[in-house]
Amino acid sequence: MAPPLRTRTTLALSLFLVGSALLAGSPAAGAPAAAAPAAAPAPPAPASWTALASGVRYATLDLTTARGPVRAHLVSVDLTHPKVSVDLLHPGEVAGRAPLSELADARRAVAGVNGDFFHVSETQHPGVEATGAAVGPAVADGRALKAAVPDGQRFGPALPKGTSTRDVLGVGYDDRARLGELELAGTVTTPDARLPLGGLNQYALPVGSVGVFTSDWGAASRLRATCGTDTSRAAPCSTETYEVTVRSGRVAAVAERPGRGPIPEGTEVLVGREAGARELRRLTVGEPVSVRHRLVAERSRVPYRFAVGGFPVLRDGSPLGGLDRVASAVRSAAGVGPDGRWLLLMALDGGTEFRSGLSVAELADLMRSLGARDAVNLDGGGSSTLVTRSPGAHAVTVRNHPSGGAERRVPNGIGVFVHR
Repeated sequence: MAPPLRTRTTLALSLFLVGSALLAGSPAAGAPAAAAPAAAPAPPAPASWTALASGVRYATLDLTTARGPVRAHLVSVDLTHPKVSVDLLHPGEVAGRAPLSELADARRAVAGVNGDFFHVSETQHPGVEATGAAVGPAVADGRALKAAVPDGQRFGPALPKGTSTRDVLGVGYDDRARLGELELAGTVTTPDARLPLGGLNQYALPVGSVGVFTSDWGAASRLRATCGTDTSRAAPCSTETYEVTVRSGRVAAVAERPGRGPIPEGTEVLVGREAGARELRRLTVGEPVSVRHRLVAERSRVPYRFAVGGFPVLRDGSPLGGLDRVASAVRSAAGVGPDGRWLLLMALDGGTEFRSGLSVAELADLMRSLGARDAVNLDGGGSSTLVTRSPGAHAVTVRNHPSGGAERRVPNGIGVFVHR
């Protein structure tokens, strides 16, 4: 594949991409204008793009900032193309991680970018292991894999005002991308009570709640779910916990402390802390228990076929207020064009020459300049990775240089697929 043309422009802290032909809505940019209907989504700067497949293109963009040069790796996805789809890349376990290239190759994706922030370390609670599970909700092929941890338990930069760990970017069953929120709705019904469900395959449960772990969780310990509080990740682990194993709709086992190990299909493990633990303690082996759960889209009537956690930086063509303009880093992002018919994936290069990165505010400006109407910030730093598969190739190529010198193992990513 011939290398894509590279466009160099100037990035000023006060005004992004001044005079550049990549400004959103500029006829020269080729990006869909915010005010016009997106009848045929078009990526920005079409001369600089190289086709990976029909409806999927790759390019690089070089910028100059006050801190130094920055290179962005981009993938443009036409969601109106009948053979193009987007789905979650994941290792098969919520509490599992793998390099993005392995996740993409396992699914034969033509492109992908890393996804959500995750439980990367555990230093506050001796003897408790990091699970590697993502922060926010995750939906793969229409299947809800997990819900969001409390805001105070997340990893990553400070959340912008008006956002939460429940925020996602996804694609609905109408094949349109959108930003939204996914709220867990669920109950645990016992012979004596009907309890609200506070978590689904999460590394942190709300104080006083009951959470459920399914076979999607994996083999990692469930103990971490009872550590910290809704406002502090570093708060001590709860001293009042209880675990109930439910098999075929009945209590199969109970334990004072959350355990670990694979959960078989057809089995659910309930973990309670504080008030939730006291409720579960009422149950005895053999009693009937019913667990129901689903993720509800707060801002859309169309269910998500795919969704990944990430906090919004751009909504309706405007950056969110209060975005940080000081701290720069290597970052990843995903943007949505008008009407949700066009998706842009982006990862900055982490090589020595380009490691100065962008602030969150600059990231929002960049995504807007490339034609995105809405955008989310994904996990960055050593996690930022973008891969593509050239036509005829059997494996993907890592396009950017991860800042850690090699791919980091991540819990999920956004995968682009072309079907025959």
